[in-house]
Amino acid sequence: MSDTRILSTALSSPANFTVSEVTHDLTVAATPAAPAGSAPLGPLVAFTGNWTGQGFNTIFRPNSTKTPTAGFPVQPVGPSDNVLELNLTSENLSFSPNLAAVPNRGSGAQADIFLNGVPYLQSINDVTTLPAQGIHLEPGIWLCVPATTTPAEGVTVARMASIPHGTTINAQGTFSSASGAPTINPVDITPFNPVNGVKVPAGTFPSQTALNQNSFRIPQNLAPYMAAGTITQAMLTDPNTVLRQQIAHQTITETATIQISTAPAAPLFGGGPANIAFLLGLNPPPPSGLGPNAQTVLMKATFWIETVTYQVKVLPMNAGDAPLVLPPVQTNPPVPLVPSFLVSIPFVEGKKFPGGTIALSTTQIQYSQEVVLNFNGLSWPHVSVATLVPADPVSVPAYLLPLT
Repeated sequence: MSDTRILSTALSSPANFTVSEVTHDLTVAATPAAPAGSAPLGPLVAFTGNWTGQGFNTIFRPNSTKTPTAGFPVQPVGPSDNVLELNLTSENLSFSPNLAAVPNRGSGAQADIFLNGVPYLQSINDVTTLPAQGIHLEPGIWLCVPATTTPAEGVTVARMASIPHGTTINAQGTFSSASGAPTINPVDITPFNPVNGVKVPAGTFPSQTALNQNSFRIPQNLAPYMAAGTITQAMLTDPNTVLRQQIAHQTITETATIQISTAPAAPLFGGGPANIAFLLGLNPPPPSGLGPNAQTVLMKATFWIETVTYQVKVLPMNAGDAPLVLPPVQTNPPVPLVPSFLVSIPFVEGKKFPGGTIALSTTQIQYSQEVVLNFNGLSWPHVSVATLVPADPVSVPAYLLPLT
């Protein structure tokens, strides 16, 4: 990982702070319906601690005639109302302690429910060229919502997030779990004409062809990246290629899949994006107005929480030796991103670990997110993908390091 930074918690709260029901009746003991301890977290139980990783981002940006994008090595050819920006990314993601049991009041026959949530802070840097440049900062909260009768919905998860360009999102969805590695379907960045809610492709732009060296694209010349294999035509055609390359040679025993959207499919409903006035543009919208500068109309994402088994080769160690931080045994071809492992054995007189290769499992998070931006009469997919592993070395359990 090319960009190592100190991570901090996403939320700093007072000591012993918890969210709970309010009662001011001092004569009767409160008997809340809250679960003992904390409300369930479902798959969000994996969202804890600090994570680091790498990924790929694509975004079609408006290209204003007032402040046109400059700095192209070659005079661009093609439609000039947009610029396709490509980012190789490094990412830090930190989770704070969960919120325990947040009461939400029911009405009529619907009983009160208790949510549990995990605050997070996501920061993303562009590392296409160095030094790294910050391009995204997102504070938010993941929620686990219990089943309800009003509305009639099963257990769901939701993500609330604030994006510094002037957009907030509230997305809700479902989750499932299955053995083995996930199936990661393709995602298309081609702009489209929204017609009755159905995608009608508007045709590809010159910037979507990697070999074109004179399009409205940043970076404009992809030849050095293609030679290095860091940005390829396959990634432009389908950014999820990056995720499949990560897991192609991994041993994944189980995957929990979360799917969320600001416009979830029935029977789910609710949520949505909200934009500042600048993003919405003039009001009323076309044909009497100028339309949006870059209106976020949809966000949908899939998160895969994977259990990955690694092999770690440990040389002989005497009891009481200093701890070791080791990488896993790599495959051929190598896995692009792997965690490190902390090996430590206690001091026991006359004992040692004879050495050997051990197998242990840890969690990996992958996601593919699509945000749809409306401007210049089209809908433009903005796709971000990444793989994340624990930022700190994963401790090897003592039972895997028997002393002899």
